[in-house]
Amino acid sequence: MDIISKFTVGSEEGISDLITIIDSSVYTLHKEFVSEEDIKKYIQHEIDPRKMINDLNDLSNQLIMTYADQKPIGYSIIKSGSLHPGIPEGKRATEISFVILSEFDSPEARQSLWKKCRSAVSFTDIIWINILDHDLLSGFLKESGFIAVESSKTGPFQLPSHILEMEINKS
Repeated sequence: MDIISKFTVGSEEGISDLITIIDSSVYTLHKEFVSEEDIKKYIQHEIDPRKMINDLNDLSNQLIMTYADQKPIGYSIIKSGSLHPGIPEGKRATEISFVILSEFDSPEARQSLWKKCRSAVSFTDIIWINILDHDLLSGFLKESGFIAVESSKTGPFQLPSHILEMEINKS
């Protein structure tokens, strides 16, 4: 399987690929905790391609897509300047999302997305993510150097999560 991660613009094709992954991952991550009807309502009413295009055309945001044999299987959205309350004053922080569809989750897919994501955040002091406690990628991020700094809730259904941080530039 040919796996590649690359920067993607907020075009119709890029957004279409992103929505494909979001729809599937929202269902997979929430199906054991939330009714299927509520998940479908969320996907229908809250996932707005126009809003996503506008968000991704903001110069402080970047989208990285991961493909396996040209099929979209994962993504990371990088939001420069995004803070959570625990970030020390004067530190540059960048929020990331990190999603790989469970049926394509492999060490190669994880490494491909992480390597591209890591190269894109070299300018910041701290990268952070608010990730669901039951997300299998949480363990990978911790193995990659993230540490849990705070319990939280996240996502459309406010399920238990942790804020994970990684210091990039120590100043």
